[in-house]
Amino acid sequence: MVRVDGLNQGGALIEVRSLDKTYQRGSEEIHVLQGLNLDVDEGDFVAFMGPSGSGKTTLLNLLGGLDLPSAGSIVVAGDEITSMSGHKLASWRARHVGFIFQMYNLIPVLTAYQNVELPLLLTTLSKAERRRHVETALAVVDLADRMHHYPRQLSGGQEQRVAIARAVVTDPTFLLCDEPTGDLDRASAEGILDLIHQLVDKYGKTVLMVTHDPRAAERAGVILHLEKGVLVECQQCGRSGGMS
Repeated sequence: MVRVDGLNQGGALIEVRSLDKTYQRGSEEIHVLQGLNLDVDEGDFVAFMGPSGSGKTTLLNLLGGLDLPSAGSIVVAGDEITSMSGHKLASWRARHVGFIFQMYNLIPVLTAYQNVELPLLLTTLSKAERRRHVETALAVVDLADRMHHYPRQLSGGQEQRVAIARAVVTDPTFLLCDEPTGDLDRASAEGILDLIHQLVDKYGKTVLMVTHDPRAAERAGVILHLEKGVLVECQQCGRSGGMS
């Protein structure tokens, strides 16, 4: 269940309280997020929508520990990430967060296998253990037969599948998806959304996705809108989407 009123008494996988993010532009303060509260349970699939500049990507960056808030707290599985040092936060992020972006961010001189293996090189896993993890991740995204192909030899949809395999290979606590279908044609986009849905339904992953595409958002269990730095319940989708 997802809540945006901050009244949950604890137990959610992700707990956001009174989150503010302000940027300084000359003498002007830009308030991107204002007093945001959010609870996300394990296994939820949440889509964030809103106009450009509404703070969607900023929120994802804060949840993933890529940025720090101006005020407020974020607790993930009992860890308050907003109070961590930079070194500890980097270690936490490597263990707990899988990132999926609009641009696949694959390294062109590495094969699909090598791109997926990259996050594991920061672990203590042996070469044999890394191979098992990589082969499993590529099988999940249905690219086991493309593991030795380079990005230039893959379609856009296949490249995004490699990126998803890279995101899940460490078995992260949750996935953050920033416009994961924004650079794909409709057929490829539907395939990626099917895959993300499978990660939620079959593997119990928690997914938070930013999207401008209403058809992509409708695949989520919960749709939330960011308007002027404030989260509001979707009024256009005709359903509560699990809100309470």
